[in-house]
Amino acid sequence: MRFTRSVALLAVPVLGLGLVAGCRDSRTQAAGGSDSASSNETVKIMVGGIDKVIYLPAKLTEQLGYFKKEGVNVQLLTEPAGAQAENVLISGDVQGVVGFYDHTVDLQAKGKCIESVAQLAKVPGEVEVVATAKAGQITSPKDFAGKKLGVTSPGSSTDFLTRYLATVNGVDPGAYSTVKAGAGQTFIAAIDNGGIDAGMTTDPTVAQLTSTGKAKVMIDMRTEEGTKAALGGLYPASSLYMDCAYVAAHKQTVQKVVNAFVRTMRWISAHSADEIAAKMPADYAAGNPQLYTQSVKDSMTMFTADGVMPADGPKTVLNVLKAFSPNVKPKADTIDLAKTYTTEFVSKAPKSADAS
Repeated sequence: MRFTRSVALLAVPVLGLGLVAGCRDSRTQAAGGSDSASSNETVKIMVGGIDKVIYLPAKLTEQLGYFKKEGVNVQLLTEPAGAQAENVLISGDVQGVVGFYDHTVDLQAKGKCIESVAQLAKVPGEVEVVATAKAGQITSPKDFAGKKLGVTSPGSSTDFLTRYLATVNGVDPGAYSTVKAGAGQTFIAAIDNGGIDAGMTTDPTVAQLTSTGKAKVMIDMRTEEGTKAALGGLYPASSLYMDCAYVAAHKQTVQKVVNAFVRTMRWISAHSADEIAAKMPADYAAGNPQLYTQSVKDSMTMFTADGVMPADGPKTVLNVLKAFSPNVKPKADTIDLAKTYTTEFVSKAPKSADAS
């Protein structure tokens, strides 16, 4: 979408000019183990595509004023792909990422400790769409061989899920072409110009493609039923994840941020798609408010009501990753899922912080 590009461009000077201090905050403060200055600290959170409906809670929390009400200064930045968002967290340029939980498992296999502190979604919210002109040729992942498949970027969660769907359906991931298609207008353009035959994306891109007849839905992981059918269980996806050392050293700050997110999750569960869409920036609708509202409606059941990790969800994620991931597969038996997420902060979120 146009807005994704503009926000990303706006974020660049912030990253370029201010992240030296950000690196110092997330690394040296963590080493010092003190949270005494938490009230004055800015928490930079990178969102893996801030205008995607799957990550809607991040911007909605800001729009509702919950970060300010919790007394924490949060700066939201955006990066269209989760793999890049993950990288800026590892480098210490931001303190948190709103992205897919599966990155915490993948990173543990690489020797890094990253944990989800608030689980925003219990299913991916991802959809495998097929260009209408190719719909007769691609009816399931069994047909992926020889095709051009779009993902946001290599190493992203859409890449992970696409590789899994291919593998369990008897297609080697090397038998199809992985195309970096991004999201929003870049993904739509890839469908339009034949750059991809099919691909994995989210709302509002899905709504834009299907409403115009450019693509058809093949696999729908916006619902629990669709996710279980595709992946064998719930697949906790959108989350707020942070470096374990930062979390341990900044518990007061993390608690405030989590309180704000939990309050938003309760607000979402108590309001309609129309009410939710009305709170979001007008630019997110890309000139079609009705379509944007529909995309929110189609996806909103994916969200948790309280920020709590769904039972057995992490196990599903590990099962998916170890089926194809060269990083996770050889270390699957040593992965400690208990270190990839924590319920410490969501369990302490004030009950009085219900939707208001």
